[in-house]
Amino acid sequence: MRLKTGVGVATGAVVLGLGVAIALSLASGTGGQTVAASHAPAPANSPIPTVVADQFVNLSLARVAALPEVKYDTVIPGLIEYADTPAPEKVTEAYTLAVDTAIYGTDQVTPVARFAAANFLGQKNVVVPVAFTDGWALVLTPARKSLPSAAPGHAPAQTAGWIRVDSLTKDHPLTQRVVVSITAQTLAIADASGATTASFAVGVGTPTTPTPTGVTGYIQARYLDPAQGQRIYPIQLTSLHSAAADEPYGGNDGGLIGVHYFFDSNGAVSHGCIRLPKNAITAVNQLPLGTLVSITN
Repeated sequence: MRLKTGVGVATGAVVLGLGVAIALSLASGTGGQTVAASHAPAPANSPIPTVVADQFVNLSLARVAALPEVKYDTVIPGLIEYADTPAPEKVTEAYTLAVDTAIYGTDQVTPVARFAAANFLGQKNVVVPVAFTDGWALVLTPARKSLPSAAPGHAPAQTAGWIRVDSLTKDHPLTQRVVVSITAQTLAIADASGATTASFAVGVGTPTTPTPTGVTGYIQARYLDPAQGQRIYPIQLTSLHSAAADEPYGGNDGGLIGVHYFFDSNGAVSHGCIRLPKNAITAVNQLPLGTLVSITN
C-alpha cells in the first residue's frame, strides 16, 4: 500500500492502499473529512474502577510518548502473537483511551509500545480487550510483531499486548462478529450466541497473495475513498495483516487486510483483502468499530 502524509490529519492527506490501491483522502478544513462514522449508538462512558500499583500510575507521559505507537505500519517485536478465536460471550464491549497509554509484553513489566488515544484518522481509537486478569486487559493491536520476509511462515497476522484496566473507558457494546471462510469464500455475520444472522459470497486472496487464516482481528477504522471510487461504501479496515508478504500489493501500507466493496467479489481474486458485493458491505458497515473479524480456513 502507498502512504502519503501531509501536514497533520486535518489539513493533510493520508493515502492507504488496501489490496486494490485503496487510498485514504482527508479533505482540508474543519468538518471536511470524508470518513464514515460508525452507525452503532455509543452509550455514556463509564470508567472501570481498579487499583493499580504506583509503578504504573507514575509512568510519565514523556516515557509513554517515547514508545513506538501501535498502528498499521509499525513492527514491534515485543508484542504478543494472537491467533485465538475468543468465545462470543467473552468480548462484549469496545473501549477508548483518554490519553496515549503504555502496552506491555508477556512479562507485564516492561512497556514495549503505546496505544494512542487517537488513530491515524484523528478519531478516537477503539480498543478491544479479549481477556482480563488481575487488573490487566489483553487487547488486540493494529501493529505487526514481525515481517513475513524476516520470519517466513511464522509472521503473525494479529498481535496483542497487555494494558492496565484502569486506562480503559467503556464506549459501546459489541453484540455481533464477522466470520470469513476462505474455503467457502463466504462472509457471515453472527450474533452473541454464535448463530449466523446473514451470509454473503465474497472474494478472498489468491494462492500467491493469500488471506491469513486461523486468526481473529477487529474493525479498527472505516472511511470513504473518493480517489478510488469508494464514495458510497466505506472501507472497513481491520487490524489484520498479511502473513505471507510484507506488502502483497506493493507500497507501504503494512500489508493491511481490508474488508471493502469491489465489483469483482467472487472467488480467489484479491491481494489478501476481503472483497464484498454491495449488499454485504452495506451489512458490515452497520456494525460498530471494534467488531471482531475471524478468518477460518
